[in-house]
Amino acid sequence: MGTLISLLVLSFLIFFHELGHFLAARFFGVRVEVFSIGFGKKIYQKTYGDTQYALSLIPLGGYVQMKGQDDTDPTKVSYDKDSYNVKKPWQRVFILFAGPFANFILAFFLYMAIGNIGVTKFAPIIGNISKESPALQSGLKNGDTILSINGVKIKTWDELSKKIKKSNGALIFEVKRSDKILKIRVTPKAHVYKNMFGETMKKKMVGIAPEGKTITLRYGLIQSISFALEETKNATTMIVKSLQKLIEGVVPAKDLGGIVSIVQVTAKASSIGIVALFGLTALISVNLGVLNLLPIPALDGGHIMFNLYEMVTKKAPSQRVIYYLTLGGWAFLLSLMAFTIFNDINRLIGGS
Repeated sequence: MGTLISLLVLSFLIFFHELGHFLAARFFGVRVEVFSIGFGKKIYQKTYGDTQYALSLIPLGGYVQMKGQDDTDPTKVSYDKDSYNVKKPWQRVFILFAGPFANFILAFFLYMAIGNIGVTKFAPIIGNISKESPALQSGLKNGDTILSINGVKIKTWDELSKKIKKSNGALIFEVKRSDKILKIRVTPKAHVYKNMFGETMKKKMVGIAPEGKTITLRYGLIQSISFALEETKNATTMIVKSLQKLIEGVVPAKDLGGIVSIVQVTAKASSIGIVALFGLTALISVNLGVLNLLPIPALDGGHIMFNLYEMVTKKAPSQRVIYYLTLGGWAFLLSLMAFTIFNDINRLIGGS
């Protein structure tokens, strides 16, 4: 059941991405010849109007084939008025960007849904205090509930952590201990820690950890919009940084996962609950949006790059150059896909 849900999630994300291209193309009067979910042999197809809608055998992507635009052969162009080729470069950029943008929009709405369903957060209750830490020296104790910091109300452990991280000097903690309300002065200190990429970093801490009790926050319309914007921004930033660290060699290539990993993780999230599934789906959607904007010729980002070149130079790039660059882009993507699947299989069989 989990695998089926995973495939449905991937198909939905692909559909939404291609729908962005489709709607933008139709807005500018470009004829869409094929709208396919999946690649390879078509197992179902139906034509409505000028467009053939299809489900294809390999569910690892999808495509919108516009008149005059064919990734399998970039030299196949058309100069009819309803062709992609005759549109102005900025219009083509808009059509190309619409796919990744649709993924960001989908993630935003998924995060909004999570905000309305309920977001689980750690309560601001101290469960452990480090030895010789500012918290211990200041008199904080296990079981203390943090009510506010410097007069600002604290609802979750995340808010507490952010306040400490951004601090400049001493902080006044208002805490509830049994039936007493106390005010305790704590001065954070910079501590060394390892980030998610294994890099040594410094940040301000007071030496406390949460008790583990959770609370559920449900947001109204305005709050859920703010929450969704923040989460979409955080997901985008994390993925961009991950790509940067991969290029720098901080993240080893053997850690890359492919379609098998995505299916596994999505299946696990679906077994946990709808909030976990929505959260992971939103993250994958943002990931698709970011990756498709990379300047690789076979991706939307590569085609955007060609059109930006034309906008700047007022001269269309050579179709021959585009053809060979696109072939190279596909070769790179297929090699990367094979490599990530190898990594997935290696992890499944317990390889190092």
